[in-house]
Amino acid sequence: QVQLVESGGGLVQAGESLRLSCAASGSIRSISTMGWYRQAPGKQRDMVSVITSGGTTVYADSVKGRFTISRDNAKNALYLQMNSLKPEDTGVYYCAARQRTTNRWDYWGQGTQVTVSS
Repeated sequence: QVQLVESGGGLVQAGESLRLSCAASGSIRSISTMGWYRQAPGKQRDMVSVITSGGTTVYADSVKGRFTISRDNAKNALYLQMNSLKPEDTGVYYCAARQRTTNRWDYWGQGTQVTVSS
């Protein structure tokens, strides 16, 4: 099993920045790709950004050029630097990890709220 705990959410104004962190523990070697998803009120959970164990990154079009994902394998940590935040970035942000054997997003954190006011 893998446990994921997010931190760093909060209330900010449009144009400001936040940095989310995700601490992973447990069977770390069982996970490969990690990522951030977000869920806005009344909407489905969508991918924000993912990063493979080798460092390849993918971003949703809506955050390209503003968000940067990174991971520190030595610290078992995942980060999301969010700059130039917009009100439409508001939502609950979830850290997720894909299991190597199943290739599914089997592990999820509890989520951290990000609210961007206009």
